Amino acid sequence: MRIFVTGASGWIGSAVVPELLGAGHEVVGLARSEASAQALEAVGATVHRGDVDDPDGLAKAAADSDGVIHLAFQHEVAFGGNFAAAAAADRRAVEAMGAALADSDRPFVLASGLLAVKADGVATEDDGLVPSAETRANPAGQRAATALLMLSLRGMGVRSSVLRFPPSVHGDGDNGFMAILVGIARQKGVAGYVGDGTNRWPGVHRSDAARLARLAVEAAPAGSVLHAVGDEGVAFRDIAETMGRHLGLPAASVAPAAAAEHFGFLGHLVSLDSPATATITRELLGWEPTGPSLVEDLEQDHYYRQA
Repeated sequence: MRIFVTGASGWIGSAVVPELLGAGHEVVGLARSEASAQALEAVGATVHRGDVDDPDGLAKAAADSDGVIHLAFQHEVAFGGNFAAAAAADRRAVEAMGAALADSDRPFVLASGLLAVKADGVATEDDGLVPSAETRANPAGQRAATALLMLSLRGMGVRSSVLRFPPSVHGDGDNGFMAILVGIARQKGVAGYVGDGTNRWPGVHRSDAARLARLAVEAAPAGSVLHAVGDEGVAFRDIAETMGRHLGLPAASVAPAAAAEHFGFLGHLVSLDSPATATITRELLGWEPTGPSLVEDLEQDHYYRQA
C-alpha cells in the first residue's frame, strides 16, 4: 500500500516508517521542516511538506494514498498550556482526512492516549469511548471526543481504527516522559514518586508500538480500538527506584500537594493510576510484544547518558 503517515519523523513515527517500508509498503511522510524531510528521504520515504494546521493539504495527501496513519499531535501547544487548541487542530485534521477517504474502505489509523481512559481499574479497549460530562473539557475527554469521531467514520465507508499508546513508549533515544523524569531527578537530587508510589502506568517498547501500527493499517477492522500495551501497569515507585539506582540518587515520596512543584507540568500525570490491558488487541491482530519491559529498558545506560 501507499501509506500517508503524519508525525512520520517523530519518536513513534520514525519507527513506524521503516516498519512499513520493511513490509513492502510505500510511505509518504508529512514533514513540516527541512530536517524532517531529509530524515524521511534518508530512509526511503516520500515527503509531503506541510503540517496538521493545513487540512486541505492533509486531505489531498490522504486522497492520494491507500491508507493513513495519523500520529501527529501538537504536543508543544498542548504541554504549553493550550491542550484545547491542540485537540481542535487534531479534530480538524481527522475531519479533513476522513472526508477524503469516505466511501473507499481504505484504512485510517488514529493515534490516541491511554492515560486516564478509565477512572478506576484496568482499562480495556472497550473503555473510555464516550467522555462524561465531568471529563468533556479535560484532555482525556477531548481526546475521547476525537476518537469517537474517528470511529464514526466507519459509517462513511472508512476502515477507521483508534490506536491508544501508553504514556511511556520507551526505547533508546526516548526524549519523552521517562527522559523528562530522569532530568527532574537530576535537578531535584531525588527520584520522586507521589504518595506511596503504587499508582501504575502502562508502557510499550517503541519497536512493538511500530509493529502494531503496521498491523492496524493492514488489517484492523473498521471501528476497532487497539491498545499498544506491553506492561499493563508499572508502579511509579519501581520506576523511581530504578532511576535512582542508576543516577546514584535516593528514591523518595513526594506529597500529593507538592507534586506540581516537584514535577512541574507532569505533577498531575505522575499521580494517576492508569493500568491497561491489550487482550482484545492481541486476539484481534495476533500482536505480541517482544521488546524489553519498561523497567528492563530503564536498566539500560541510554536513559542516563548526558550530551
